[in-house]
Amino acid sequence: MATRYFLSIPDADRARGSDADLSFTAISAEGFAAQLQAALRSDALFERWRAKQPDPDEVDPSLGATDPNAAVTGEQRDLRQDLTVVTVLSGTVLKHRLRLLAGNGWELRDVTAA
Repeated sequence: MATRYFLSIPDADRARGSDADLSFTAISAEGFAAQLQAALRSDALFERWRAKQPDPDEVDPSLGATDPNAAVTGEQRDLRQDLTVVTVLSGTVLKHRLRLLAGNGWELRDVTAA
């Protein structure tokens, strides 16, 4: 069953992960949405992160799960970017991808059944 996550990025300039190679490069709500959607639909971001780990074979493979039907929309509201994510991926996987992309520069606002 799919879940709908309502996220907010309060400061687009600070929504960057600790590794620039894995971080968001977007500056608009639409750009953040497109990059997050790509990160959920494909394991490319996960594989790049995994390759940088001291022992890649010890990384939990469940973090590499993908949802080819994940959908992310973005909208700018005042100074913040609001994203809505619909996915069958677990909250753990979504949070992992968001931490890679945005570090601590995002907020979970609400969660509902999709």
